Amino acid sequence: MADWKPQPYRAKAQSLEVDPTILDAAVAAGNEVVAIHPSLPPIFTLKHLAYLTDTKYSVLRMMVGRHIEEPYRVFKIRKRPGPDGAARFRVICAPSPTLLAVQSWLARKVLVHARTKVHSASTAYAPGCSILEAASPHCGCRWLIKVDIKNFFESVSEISAYHAFRSLGYQPLVSFELARLCTRVGSQTRHRAHRQWQRHLPSTKSKIHDYVYWRLGHLPQGAPTSPMLANIAMYKADGELTAWGLKHGLVYTRYADDMTFSISDEGFNRNKAAAVIRGIYRIIGKYGFAPNVTKTQVVPPRARKVVLGLLVDQNEPRLPREFKMGVRMHLHYLKSPKFGPAVHAANRGFTAVAGLRNHLFGLVAYAAQVEPAYGTRIKSELEAVKWPI
Repeated sequence: MADWKPQPYRAKAQSLEVDPTILDAAVAAGNEVVAIHPSLPPIFTLKHLAYLTDTKYSVLRMMVGRHIEEPYRVFKIRKRPGPDGAARFRVICAPSPTLLAVQSWLARKVLVHARTKVHSASTAYAPGCSILEAASPHCGCRWLIKVDIKNFFESVSEISAYHAFRSLGYQPLVSFELARLCTRVGSQTRHRAHRQWQRHLPSTKSKIHDYVYWRLGHLPQGAPTSPMLANIAMYKADGELTAWGLKHGLVYTRYADDMTFSISDEGFNRNKAAAVIRGIYRIIGKYGFAPNVTKTQVVPPRARKVVLGLLVDQNEPRLPREFKMGVRMHLHYLKSPKFGPAVHAANRGFTAVAGLRNHLFGLVAYAAQVEPAYGTRIKSELEAVKWPI
């Protein structure tokens, strides 16, 4: 879609004899959006969004009003076991086809242009961002502090989503409707019963009665819009965390819910690390986030330093030994006359050899970003495997 221009829009509207007052207001609203970024598409009304995304206005309005009981398919996927060996799961919310179409359009056409609204310390969910970029600033450090945010997406409310869209120039009502379309209420829990997740304004104050709902929504993990909206919501927190780190001589980066601080100062110690962590907890708590205390780590000198799965003990990030051993194991069974691709795929739980092949070539693509020479060599070995047609 070409960048929006007010002149052809005005000319077309005048040919349709649109009320001049309405036209002037629409052009002013469009100018506010493109002033933020020339490629941002103006969205004048919910009905306009329905037209842009080829969806039904009536369905979108019901979703905004929270009148559709559950527009997400909710399921769990197994995570790596916790320190005590207990099974852990991640809740995924897959939007319905209609909602997915709207959210995907917003992610591609709107949020992709919101990079200036994301802090430079954030290294995920934006063009050009990568795990490598997140790990590189910490290479060669003496101390590492790693803090994980608990329930990252679910801690961002529809109010924060609203402010994110407002920061992109969209009008208040449209920003509210977009925020509703990008958030989910979900089931009532002990956490959701807290006052911060409940509406306090009397319903009589609302101009659109159909939009009144007593609970606030949150970003669902699984929606294509959630990552960038969470990053925008973290902008001020990232700024304070960066300043807090600099005050103590530390470098700060954040990859989604993983926050990393590092320092090379020989005078740093565990007491200073404890003070830094208390400040981190205070700052994220100020913005409605909570730390996953069990995942907080202080890595001292001479200990193995890993950031997002990459070794950072030298001048450049490296793949850990475990990763390379895993790849070597796959190659051994793929090349073995006793096993081969079909048997190995079945043994590893893949329903088809193609799934295993795609998985391994994905690992190789990742490895090539970190260690190009190693990635190229492994890719050649995988291509030499006698894969069944």
